This record gives sequence, structure tokens and C-alpha cells, in this order.
Amino acid sequence: MSLDDAKAAKPHERLARALETDLSAVDQLIRTRMASENAPRIPEVTAHLVDAGGKRVRPMLTLAAANLFGYAGTHHHLLAATVEFIHTATLLHDDVVDESGQRRGRPTANLLWDNKSSVLVGDYLFARSFKLMVETGSLRVLDILSDAAATIAEGEVLQLTAAANLSTTEEVYIKVVRGKTAALFAAACEVGGIVGAASEDQIAALRTYGDALGIAFQIADDLLDYGGDTSATGKNLGDDFRERKLTLPVIKAVARADAEERAFWTRTMEKGKQEDGDLDQALALIAKHGTMETTRQDALDWAARAKAALEVLPDHALRDMMRDLADYVVARIN
Repeated sequence: MSLDDAKAAKPHERLARALETDLSAVDQLIRTRMASENAPRIPEVTAHLVDAGGKRVRPMLTLAAANLFGYAGTHHHLLAATVEFIHTATLLHDDVVDESGQRRGRPTANLLWDNKSSVLVGDYLFARSFKLMVETGSLRVLDILSDAAATIAEGEVLQLTAAANLSTTEEVYIKVVRGKTAALFAAACEVGGIVGAASEDQIAALRTYGDALGIAFQIADDLLDYGGDTSATGKNLGDDFRERKLTLPVIKAVARADAEERAFWTRTMEKGKQEDGDLDQALALIAKHGTMETTRQDALDWAARAKAALEVLPDHALRDMMRDLADYVVARIN
């Protein structure tokens, strides 16, 4: 890749090139560990999602955090594969819970096979992830990643209770996001720093970076659901509206709603009585109250927190890419 091409590449693409050797080792580890002699459907279902073109941002963060401190072993490969297995397992389960039909621009596993296969293969990947964690021999790493897995589940359950509830506040929304999305970003960064023998202040900074990056990432994703390019996102416009998920643009619109507007949100989100044209009406109300813009500012604020956390880390090209990544996750919604 030429210098001009390198400058033009997106941050996650530059990270992937910088970590190419490590990522190759992680990919091989993933393919080896997702195999099953007794149940061939497991690698079939897993490969469908793994091969769908995900950016591997979370495992790259683990590798980058370890490499920032000159780590020369292989435990960061085990942990990067662990993070990807946990993430893939949650996607399989999420698509069942959400009754989704599309993921990364392809039919979901539950649509191609069935819900039972998706749930059970997700369980298998969770089990595999714990085996990988143990192989590092670090109880601290095991504690962090197992806690992240539990926190993800908590976030998903909290989202179930908050969904379609118009009293859901922005604070509750951040709790959901911090659980279901940011927890794994934070843990991915933190364990990379631990195996890299970073100082405690640096490990804490990596965790702060991952947490803020994950929140910015999810807010941006929720914005894209109401204004993204379907061909680019691999999602259908308005899926969150149809699934009655109260994400930040809607939470803000509900808080600013008059009586007539609130009645609309009550019918469509709380009661689930949606009709033709309701998505257009929802988009009109979001536009009326400017909540796409204020939500985007929230995403920018979280990205700024992520970048600020990197200041205590070593001066390194990977640190610069991690900073650019924080800008990129928000730039997607321009």
C-alpha cells in the first residue's frame, strides 16, 4: 500500500494492516477453536457470521493495546480470539431476541437455520471463550472477561425492560449501552494492557478509552438506524422503530413531545400498533426536535473522552490509530 493509500484508508483498515501478522494468527485460532467433531452445524453457523465481513474492531483493540507496550508473546492472540467469540455469541443471541433477518448485509443465522441453532451455537462459543481465557493463566484476565460477559447479558435484559417504555431516560439508555456494547470494548482494551505489562494507570486509561469508544460507537449505530445508508450499514432503515427500541434520538424526541406527539409514540412504541407511514412520521418528529443533531453531539462528546484517555499511553503509531478510530465511529453519521 502506498503512502497516499495509507493516509486515505479508514482507521480500522490501518489498524488491520499494522496488526496483520497478529490478526492472521487470531483468525487461524478462531477457525481451529470453532470446530466441532460432533456437531458440524456449529462451524457452519459460526463461519456464516465470522465470514460476513465484520471489522474485528474489538480483537484489534486487544492486539493494539498489547503491542503498545511491546508485548512479544502469544497470549494477546488467545484474548483477541476470546473477545471475538464473545462478540459473535452475543450477535447470535441478539438476532434471536430481536427477530432480526439481516446482519452485516446477509441473512441472519436464525433465519437461515433456526432460533435453536443460533442460541446453542452462541452457548458453544461462550464456552469456547472461557477455555481460551483460562489458557492465559491469568485470573485477573479471567475475572475481567467473565465479568464483561455477565455485564453484556445484564445490558440486554435491561434493554428488554426499558424497550417500549416511554419513561426510559437518557441515563437508563447509557446504562444499557454501557452494558450491551461498551463492556466488551472496555474489557478488550484492558486485558491487552494487562498482558502487555502496562502500568495500573495505563490499564485504567485503556479501560476508559474502550468504554467511551463503545458508547460513542453504539450511539452512532442508533443514529444510523434512522438516517444511514442501508447498503453501507447492512441494516434496514427503521429496524429499531419497528422493534420498538427506545434509542437516544427517540428518547430525546419523546422528552420534547407535545400531547399529540406523545400519543403517537405511545401508540407506536408502547402499544406496538404501527401503521403504514408511521416510520415517516417518527422521522419527521425526530427532525422537528433536532434530536439527530443533539444525539450526534453526545456521540462526539464520548469520542472526545475516549481520545483524552489515550494521553497517558506511550507515543506510538497504534495510539494514533486508536485516536483516529474514535473520530471515525462518529464520522460515519455525517
